[in-house]
Amino acid sequence: MKGNKPVNSKLWYVDSGCSWHMTGEKPNFLSLTASDGGIVAFGNDKSGTIVGIGKIGESLSHSIDNVYLVDCLQHNLLSVSQLCDKDNLLVFSPKQCLVININTRDVVLRGK
Repeated sequence: MKGNKPVNSKLWYVDSGCSWHMTGEKPNFLSLTASDGGIVAFGNDKSGTIVGIGKIGESLSHSIDNVYLVDCLQHNLLSVSQLCDKDNLLVFSPKQCLVININTRDVVLRGK
């Protein structure tokens, strides 16, 4: 819990306006390395400090890397541009979003 609001570690937003993958919850990571910092600006004119960078996912073989752990972030965000830069295709339908690796055709991520 951050402040008065709990963060749902399972709920991630696929965000076309987000430059980087980021979360405020350390338990979301499969692996994590401490970071010297850096600042992330939020849409509400506030900011948070990057305190780590790591991998998230179901397993190390099916994971997303370069995810920032950001102090005070209240949401889990996946960057559309970062996903596409890593040779993934995003498919949106009324009931789900799929992240598919273009090279292997594996579904990397499935969301509602």
